[in-house]
Amino acid sequence: MSIGIGAVHCLLPDERVRVVDLSQFAGLEDAAPGGTDASGVRSVGVHGDTDAGALAARACRELLAASTHEPDVMIHIAARPGEGDVGTDAGRVQHAAGMTAAFPFTVAGSGCAASAVAWALARDLLAADPARRGVLVTYGSRPADGSRVRHPVMIVGDGAFAMTLVRGGRPVLVAHRMRADGRFHDLAGTHARIPGRESSHESAGGQRTFELAMSGRTHTAALVDEVLAEAGLTKDDVSATLMPNTTTGAYRFYEQALDLPIHPICGEHLARWGHLGPMDVVLNLDRLLATGALTTGDHVLVLGNARVAAWAVTLWEV
Repeated sequence: MSIGIGAVHCLLPDERVRVVDLSQFAGLEDAAPGGTDASGVRSVGVHGDTDAGALAARACRELLAASTHEPDVMIHIAARPGEGDVGTDAGRVQHAAGMTAAFPFTVAGSGCAASAVAWALARDLLAADPARRGVLVTYGSRPADGSRVRHPVMIVGDGAFAMTLVRGGRPVLVAHRMRADGRFHDLAGTHARIPGRESSHESAGGQRTFELAMSGRTHTAALVDEVLAEAGLTKDDVSATLMPNTTTGAYRFYEQALDLPIHPICGEHLARWGHLGPMDVVLNLDRLLATGALTTGDHVLVLGNARVAAWAVTLWEV
């Protein structure tokens, strides 16, 4: 039986703050003149006095409130590197969400590609054991240190999601591929925050960032070809292509590299909510489906790319 999405719940703040009103705005402008224009972010959502783990637990509670049974497994996506242990404790989220049967564990080290990694694991877990009825995936986005500005022009907002994968769910997970390049294992921690950088490291980091971008272009293009080939499709069969809310420049970069248009909903969410880490693609997919613009049988390509040199491509059939 096919495996797909059972339910999705995206938790977004009621309060939004303009980027120009953030305390780190001056640092962003100093590091990258016109930084807000380069990022494409106009505002970020702010949840107030809480943390990533609490947000993830709340998203789980609200999703499961309408469910008749508890999932068999909970995959919690760890917080970003540099945020300490906040949000990485799967057991804490399980307990706070009121789950008792679901086995919790954490996926870490794959950055913004982590949602796709969790999807693949969930599919494999369900395929491996017919007794399992569902797998829950969750994540909370919240900068623990209060620094929302990330190198080079990324601006982080608050949010959380919970979603289930089940047999017979829709959209159906049709094909999936992922890769990583360990040569860049230490790049994610280089200049994660703008204040306090050293110029000598900045130059080296910039060159390696460029190399990572070129590597990402090559890997992602290959993954797209592999996924479409597995499904017996071509790029003309793709109804929409989604990717994380990174920067407007990244959208142009991948559009040119892949010869696929990035759906405008990604830019809309980038401008409104900022970067939400692994939640980006979940939000973009969920909201795209809610528009009603897609019909049964349409295919959506979801790209995952992370500064930790991890890339993923997932093909969903509506």
